[in-house]
Amino acid sequence: MKTLRTLFVATTALCATTAAFAADLEVTHWWTSGGEAAAVGELAKAFDARTDHHWVDGAIAGSGSTARPIMISRITGGDPMAATQFNHGRQAEELVEAGLMRDLTDIAEAGKWREVINPPSLLDACTVDGKVYCAPLNIHSWQWLWLSHKAYADAGVPVPTNWDEFVAAAPALEAAGIVPMAMGKQGWQQSGAFNVMMISLLPKEIFLQVYGDKDADVAAGADVARIFKAAADARAMASNSNVQDWNQATNLVITGKAGGQIMGDWAQGEFQVAEMTAGEDYTCLPGLGVNRTLQAGGDAFYFPVLKDAETTAAQGELAALLLDPEVQVAFNLKKGSLPVRGDVDLAAANDCMKKGLDILATGDAIPDFNQLVSSDTRVQIEDLFVEFFADASMTPEAAQERFAAIIADAD
Repeated sequence: MKTLRTLFVATTALCATTAAFAADLEVTHWWTSGGEAAAVGELAKAFDARTDHHWVDGAIAGSGSTARPIMISRITGGDPMAATQFNHGRQAEELVEAGLMRDLTDIAEAGKWREVINPPSLLDACTVDGKVYCAPLNIHSWQWLWLSHKAYADAGVPVPTNWDEFVAAAPALEAAGIVPMAMGKQGWQQSGAFNVMMISLLPKEIFLQVYGDKDADVAAGADVARIFKAAADARAMASNSNVQDWNQATNLVITGKAGGQIMGDWAQGEFQVAEMTAGEDYTCLPGLGVNRTLQAGGDAFYFPVLKDAETTAAQGELAALLLDPEVQVAFNLKKGSLPVRGDVDLAAANDCMKKGLDILATGDAIPDFNQLVSSDTRVQIEDLFVEFFADASMTPEAAQERFAAIIADAD
């Protein structure tokens, strides 16, 4: 009995010690729509189940444009969270340069991230001076046109197969009381749609010359002028959309109140929550049905430098978990995005995910907009398109002139 009593006391002490070392890990992000919440729930469930720690959800309502300043202010103000979402690219570069973000190089090397992450540009976007500062989580691409089968059936016209057919069908939808194009009234959505048109309706080299090379002459040229004309068409088609958030616009497509929406593959999560089937209830057109080229952008998690040793250790466990094959599959199937690991089994992928995987497999992917321009340049472009889509009197020519000026001074 003495032995059993001793064993019981020792076991109780061990459990108490374990509980004392367990950390509550606050994780901030802007995933608040139905599909996004389901996806982030997979991360929280895996973290709580596989570690001795607890995921404390720090969702910030609104878009990344709303959330990022709050996240940055907390980190620079001395009240950092344990982990935070940013997009792949340059959004956190000043925080890294200021020494406020944790170096994850040892975790990346232990997990062989350089060998399994595809495309390699995603890990490159996390790397500064040879050190890894973020954990890539998914691959999101903006270049998708989502189409409602119900809307086109109600209007008595075929579901479009490309951008030109989409524009041509707009009068029939309007006559049936259906909004041709759903679009929220936020700069990131509007500038995002413009960039999708640039990639999808022109050779991808034009996009790279404008945003990669910062070539103002190309930005002011005839090719980009075509895209501003397409943006004017989009402005007219979306003029009665009357929603603010991207998922509200997606819901118009889901319910057949709008014909289509230009939006990233995260929209797919909303269709899944609505129990709709790709190819039956809706159609997804990569590259607007014209150019099968995708941007390899997406989300990554950064880990602010903390003073507490236990929480710092828990950070490392989360960073490693994000690249776990099972977690990659569970999260991305709910999110509508593609895994950053090139070695996972996605047999459960739906029609739209398979289209994206096929394009990615060909290597026909280019860096994301956020990887090519600074946050300041991004905000200037977003502000321009807020004004352009709100003011029908702004001509495509006037908007292009301002755009070229921004590119001339871009960094």
